[in-house]
Amino acid sequence: MPTDNRKKTPPLFAVPEREAADDPHTSERKPARKRKDESPVCQLCFGTGLEVVPGKGARRCDCRTQESHAKLISAARIPRRYAHCTLQNFYNAQGNSHIWRAFGEAQRLIKDYYPGMDRGLIFMGPVGVGKTHLSVAILQGLIEKGVPCMFREFGALLKEIQDSYNPVSKSSEMKVLAPVYQSEVLVLDELGASKPTDWVRDTMMQIINTRYNDKKLTVFTTNFFDAHRNPNDELLEDRIGVRLRSRLYEMCKTVIIEGEDYRKRFDAPKA
Repeated sequence: MPTDNRKKTPPLFAVPEREAADDPHTSERKPARKRKDESPVCQLCFGTGLEVVPGKGARRCDCRTQESHAKLISAARIPRRYAHCTLQNFYNAQGNSHIWRAFGEAQRLIKDYYPGMDRGLIFMGPVGVGKTHLSVAILQGLIEKGVPCMFREFGALLKEIQDSYNPVSKSSEMKVLAPVYQSEVLVLDELGASKPTDWVRDTMMQIINTRYNDKKLTVFTTNFFDAHRNPNDELLEDRIGVRLRSRLYEMCKTVIIEGEDYRKRFDAPKA
């Protein structure tokens, strides 16, 4: 039989790095230069994203988890003022049962969340009782679970949509609204705060109705209630319309928060 005289390539083996003390040429070598665009490689997964656990198998490396978390936080657009807000640092010096109930509802939503869950919360209460803090805390808790979320203050969102109509603007209405429609979880802060013109109501209907039809989980905050506290008070349905309020009953559980403005404590006399 013919003999194959070609040289066979020997098998390759991983060789451990040479210790400096064992290398007689160490002093003569110059350290390799790192390119400016070269990022440090994770020493657990070596850039693969999978960490090998001896005797057990492989798992997602912490470096990828941290990277994913950072991207979700950036995409959530949480304002700098509220970036610190979590359930762990929620402040309730009043010992108010309404506030603790709202805290429990926020905690329960994070704990019980599952993909496709479509019923959120609407926090109703006067200014300074922690509605926005709790809403952002929900986003923070869900982002920890890897859920894509977004925070939008309703007045700022309307302004951004209006700016998109400017011919000089490089954005479009759909470019502004698409992430609001598509986000797995959305916090819409200060619902009803903007003057209810026909355009504002049409835009609210467009946003809320789209998420309603797509069964997307939404959390709202508002300073308006469903019942009169004072004779001259406007109701939530006066601000957003009866049709939208009807949808919110199905989309969200209503959580009423009573209490005093916690921001007043910043102006309290020092003891």
